[in-house]
Amino acid sequence: MNKKGVVICKNCEVTTLGKYCNNCGQRTSIDEVSFKETFQDLVNGLFSINAPFFLTMKMLLINPGKLLREFLKGKRKIYYKPVSFFILTTILYLIVRSLINYDPMTTAGVKVDGEILAEAGKYMVKNINNIMFVFVFTLGVFLKIFFYKKNTLAEFIAIAFYMIGVYTIIGTFFMFYLKFNNPNYKEVPVILFLIYMIYAITSFFRSKSIVVVFKTCLITLFAFIFYILFGFLFSFLIVWIKS
Repeated sequence: MNKKGVVICKNCEVTTLGKYCNNCGQRTSIDEVSFKETFQDLVNGLFSINAPFFLTMKMLLINPGKLLREFLKGKRKIYYKPVSFFILTTILYLIVRSLINYDPMTTAGVKVDGEILAEAGKYMVKNINNIMFVFVFTLGVFLKIFFYKKNTLAEFIAIAFYMIGVYTIIGTFFMFYLKFNNPNYKEVPVILFLIYMIYAITSFFRSKSIVVVFKTCLITLFAFIFYILFGFLFSFLIVWIKS
């Protein structure tokens, strides 16, 4: 770098100015690969301006409608991508569940009759990070069915990834209460998610009409029921094939 700050980008070899290349966006201060650089890239990828998780989380909590509208209209750089958001929240859930040794099948007092059914339940809980994808798509499909004139199915699926990410965060925090306080309120995260869905969808459509609220309640209910049915059926088939 010369006195004027002009450098040649090591990625695309274009003369540029500043901390980032004007052509490809790579940092101009790239040197040898180091542990510091690798860790910094990880942090930047999760929490920096390139992928602002905390900004996205803040907007999802205080003004989800604005985030969803802006993301669908093309503001993709300033918000954490919906699929990445969903994956990160799922990873955090799995880490916390492992650290506190939380087992929904026993801690919540769930009793299942039949060896195969019990094993299917355990399989579903163990592989919840994969089966949660079903919840995303059932929610997206029912959003499209009830609001079919508003947005495309792909757009509703993107919204669903954000919504289920929030549901996962609710479940992650409430897991501590179920584990260490009272395991008999396992339905509370679902109720909180329903309230959040009403808040988010009415904010997204800028309408608090009773019709929108009622549709949102039905969407959440049907999406959750079909998610449980499909998830358990899939788990049952896997256990049955292996047995």
